[in-house]
Amino acid sequence: MSRLRQRFEKLLADADIQLDGDRPWDPQIHDERVFQRALANGTLGIGEAYMDGWWDCAAIDTLVEKATRYRATAKLASPRDAIDYARAKLTNQQSGRKAWRVGEHHYDLGNDLYEAMLDKRMIYSCGYWAAATDLDQAQLDKLDLIAAKLGLEPGMRVLDIGCGWGGAARHFAETYGCTVVGVTISVEQAELARRACAGLPVEIRVADYRDLNEPFDRIYSIGMFEHVGHKNYRTYMKVVRRCLNAPDALRLLHTIGRLDSHSRIDPWIAKYIFPNSMLPSAALISKAHERVLVLEDWHSFGPDYDRTLMAWHANINAAWDSLPPRYDERFRRMWNFYLLASAGAFRARSNQLWQVVLSRDGLPDTYRPARVR
Repeated sequence: MSRLRQRFEKLLADADIQLDGDRPWDPQIHDERVFQRALANGTLGIGEAYMDGWWDCAAIDTLVEKATRYRATAKLASPRDAIDYARAKLTNQQSGRKAWRVGEHHYDLGNDLYEAMLDKRMIYSCGYWAAATDLDQAQLDKLDLIAAKLGLEPGMRVLDIGCGWGGAARHFAETYGCTVVGVTISVEQAELARRACAGLPVEIRVADYRDLNEPFDRIYSIGMFEHVGHKNYRTYMKVVRRCLNAPDALRLLHTIGRLDSHSRIDPWIAKYIFPNSMLPSAALISKAHERVLVLEDWHSFGPDYDRTLMAWHANINAAWDSLPPRYDERFRRMWNFYLLASAGAFRARSNQLWQVVLSRDGLPDTYRPARVR
């Protein structure tokens, strides 16, 4: 047995993980070079080794949950991590043309992939499982929860920052009688969203949120703030304020969060899934809206994202054989690793899910937040 393997066995032992063990979360090693790769490149090396078939695991979600709870992967920081951290700390990774990279890299992969994975409304964010028993209902309940928190009424002009494939905009126009403007940085999303919202008072634009300067009664963003970047949070909040057309106008921020303030995302996620993205902390969000907007409500339901991700994983694997050949086996391993590792991070509670309601100048009466319908 190599010394490097022994080192990793010791590292994982406290997390109740055994190399080549017989439990679902025990990784099966096919190529001993995986240890050197992990040592040299940290979580990036671990993820790439999985994509290349150097190791397998029947329950990656549980493996990641255990490793995260016991901070096993945090002990694998590599020199590359330090360089990436400094770059994210010192430079604006979401400025100018950089802000469009995540749309081109991730959201423009192909609508067929997302149609196979998501619910019928194509909502690519955490569902609300308080009373739901399936993904479609969880996403519908999430949208109705947002509508209740914002007090949506017929005739309101509503802005959707990061509108995705238009599922939320369509629902709020059809069900609540709102006029909706949706903006996205993904051409593929915009094309499908326009078709989905045809005949409704919904306008879909391919645009950067920083270019917005027009009045709205309500503003929301669902799963978009993760791509804004800490150097732009203050600008984002100021854009929201200038677009809210009344002192009591409301906005809702639905975002993944993390427990501590950090300027970069996991290196593997940054390279293969969400380039130039980062997860905000509660402290960073609070600092960003200080003296710009007024906090009315903060709702946390991170465990619901675990359940959502596992539903997406089941959907995409059930449909995989019907997808085009361009989604090859390496892509499939990458995509499964993304979904399952993310589920494990939410299960370990290192990743959070928040809905934050803010007003422009503070409501004149007490805000009564909606929760379970």
